[in-house]
Amino acid sequence: MTHARTPASPLALAPIRHDGWTTQRQVTFLDALAASHSVSEAARAVGMSRQSAYALRARLKGEPFDLAWTAAFRCRFDALAEAALDRAINGVEVQHFYNGELIGTTRRYDERLTLALLAMRGTGGARRTSASHPAAEYGPEDFGPLRERVEQGPETWDEQLEEEREALYAEYDAAEAARRAEEGGEGDDDAEDWADGVRR
Repeated sequence: MTHARTPASPLALAPIRHDGWTTQRQVTFLDALAASHSVSEAARAVGMSRQSAYALRARLKGEPFDLAWTAAFRCRFDALAEAALDRAINGVEVQHFYNGELIGTTRRYDERLTLALLAMRGTGGARRTSASHPAAEYGPEDFGPLRERVEQGPETWDEQLEEEREALYAEYDAAEAARRAEEGGEGDDDAEDWADGVRR
């Protein structure tokens, strides 16, 4: 899956925030979260509190930072789940000794672990979003692309959609200007009325 985006302007890369959570600080936090799976440790790595990290996530619920947070935890969860599944299916070897000598082995199976894995089956999947929504391009395993999306901005999906709309309007205006130039300016009023109606 391709997540191509036009590079953001320098201002978009380093916005001024009153809560201290600059774009670079968010990205560094996400990297630390993916490595440690500890919100407290990741927050300390960027000089912020655990509470402020959760507050930022709550404010940006459903936005790129929130989805990247979930994906950061998923980075190591899959490996952990595979190891747990192996123990649930194959059990753990238990050695038996008598008078200090190994006399045999058996395998012990943890039914609680098996039940826990079955209960978790299907959880942590992709969020339900419209296929046309930008968030639909990303899954819970897409930490790298989501991290890049947070770094490049904009901060919210709505801002991205607005930028895309403005780009389409600019493209249309340029095409209309070229057409009017070729036609000698005929139909200017109708075209402008149509463009105003689309923007509204």
